[in-house]
Amino acid sequence: MKVATTDQPAGVTTKRRLARMLTALRATSPAMKVELDHRTPWELLVATILSAQCTDQRVNQVTPNLFRRYQQPRDYASADPTELEALIRPTGFFKTKARNLIHCAKAVAGQFQGEVPDTMEALTTLPGVGRKTANVLLGNAFEKPAIVVDTHVKRVAGRLDLTRHTDPEKIELDLQRLLPADQWTEGSQRLLLHGRYICLARTPKCQHCPIYADCHWKGKTAR
Repeated sequence: MKVATTDQPAGVTTKRRLARMLTALRATSPAMKVELDHRTPWELLVATILSAQCTDQRVNQVTPNLFRRYQQPRDYASADPTELEALIRPTGFFKTKARNLIHCAKAVAGQFQGEVPDTMEALTTLPGVGRKTANVLLGNAFEKPAIVVDTHVKRVAGRLDLTRHTDPEKIELDLQRLLPADQWTEGSQRLLLHGRYICLARTPKCQHCPIYADCHWKGKTAR
């Protein structure tokens, strides 16, 4: 897989520090998986689209009924928009999400014979699917190296001085340079969960942080 370059040098010291931090995160939380409930790549795609501007917990409350009502891409493709909107309303932005789901399902059913594609190039042709969603699918549904950069990874990577960028794609490229490809999925997921539960945006729980010693963020609180 070709990795693009940015103006952020991937120093040996930073690579070693990140390796130490991931080791510490593994020790405190051995299990690592995406927190969106799903059984198939299509269900993960649907759940990930619904997770935009919404918590995974709320999505997981909505998807059981949704997945019972609509099971295959062709079911969503022919769905009544009003009914679909009602089922996903609690996730917010339900009109846009319903529209994206219907158009995405039509593309999967028509262009990909009902199977979710397994490449970045193909996934990002689907309505409502950007790099973040595509990387969720690549790493968790297809077990391909993929770095997810959401708001949590963006915040944590910045605080840990792993990147100087704020653009998600540039952050993704910087993390690619710092991690072996076989750790892209796990490593980014651990940074994501660390941001979700410990390194919070407003009141980070520094007293519970397992990587406190390796954190160079000036805003961290004393232990």
